[in-house]
Amino acid sequence: MSDIASRVKAIIVDKLGVDENEVVTEASFTNDLGTNSLGIVEVNMEVEKEFDIQIPDDQAENIATVGQAISYIEEAK
Repeated sequence: MSDIASRVKAIIVDKLGVDENEVVTEASFTNDLGTNSLGIVEVNMEVEKEFDIQIPDDQAENIATVGQAISYIEEAK
């Protein structure tokens, strides 16, 4: 697992209170991890802070899975 992936996973576990074994690349934030739009916003804000990036709202709407979040950050860095 890459450094970015492990940091994203830690953020998701912390902000959403899910078990780290549930946070896999295919996991959907809403369907698999059971969060709502507020939870997604909290994760996005923490990711922006952790990686010193900005995720525009129109881009954030397209990030539905853990893997998509990791890919977005890797491309932004």
